[in-house]
Amino acid sequence: MEQRYLGRTGLRVSELCLGTMTFTGENEKEAHRILDAFTEAGGTFVDTADVYGRGVSEEVLGRWLAGRDRDGLVIATKAFGVMGDAPNDSGLTRKHLISAVEASLRRLGTDYIDLYQTHVWDATTPLEETLSTLDTLVRAGKVRYLGASNVSASQLQKSLDRARRHGWEPYVCLQPLYNLLRRETEWELVPVCREEGVGIIPWSPLDGGWLSGRFRRGMTAVPAGTRRQSDEDLRRRDDEAVWRVVDAVHTVAAETGRTPAQVSLRWLLDRPGVTAPIVGARTFEQFTDNLGAVGWELSEEHRAALDTASERPLPYPYDVLHRFRGREPEDG
Repeated sequence: MEQRYLGRTGLRVSELCLGTMTFTGENEKEAHRILDAFTEAGGTFVDTADVYGRGVSEEVLGRWLAGRDRDGLVIATKAFGVMGDAPNDSGLTRKHLISAVEASLRRLGTDYIDLYQTHVWDATTPLEETLSTLDTLVRAGKVRYLGASNVSASQLQKSLDRARRHGWEPYVCLQPLYNLLRRETEWELVPVCREEGVGIIPWSPLDGGWLSGRFRRGMTAVPAGTRRQSDEDLRRRDDEAVWRVVDAVHTVAAETGRTPAQVSLRWLLDRPGVTAPIVGARTFEQFTDNLGAVGWELSEEHRAALDTASERPLPYPYDVLHRFRGREPEDG
């Protein structure tokens, strides 16, 4: 597995990041087997969050970390989620962030977190309070780098500008929703990240299984064992634009001798600005399928076919901006 720089930092991470949202106490043995195989394949980048199982995911990861080469790994976690019933048990306040990082360190059994991410924008906490607290955590050695997730482009830019103005540690990584079926991230977030040197580590690169090969045009019920989708989701997304993408993925998979999941991940791996898609798996078989996304390239023809199939009409003002890209508007 290749190692890539995380944005404009000197930190190198594997081109796939292993997501641990599915790790529970019940599947801990399987989770550790996946972690072993991931690192044996050259994986170094693992992502979790305090809210996954209310800390259980971090605990499962922490027990696996014990006795291993901690400095050879890049461990990422996130904070915001509701971790209790008290008024300050969530959000990005100074009180909650300091408590959250200490709790994550205990569950992970480590002295520091490589990448500490705010899980979602907090509209109720002053931005200066959040950013100054994150800066304090870096200066205290508890955190090495900072990242954000689930923010708008304006919120990300505001955070970067505010940190720059005060001399605080900035966000160097963004974890957004991004895949062949959800390309809205390209409208503003990707350009901001590329301009500011922020690495992109997309979550849900297979869109909850829709790009894994399990969904096909004409089906009337979700496949057995599907975790995050329902028959209602299938009816809601029964749309020609969705099936056009799914069909294209299956076609490219057949022509390349790869699986649909590998094709979908490979497309995302090659997108401008992307450092490492976050792959998650409930079973070892799903994990090994995802691992097959590395070590090969899509042809220009196959990449273009996927691009074309997944293009959607742009809303205003993106349609106008795209039409006049590189030249002055004639009117308006």
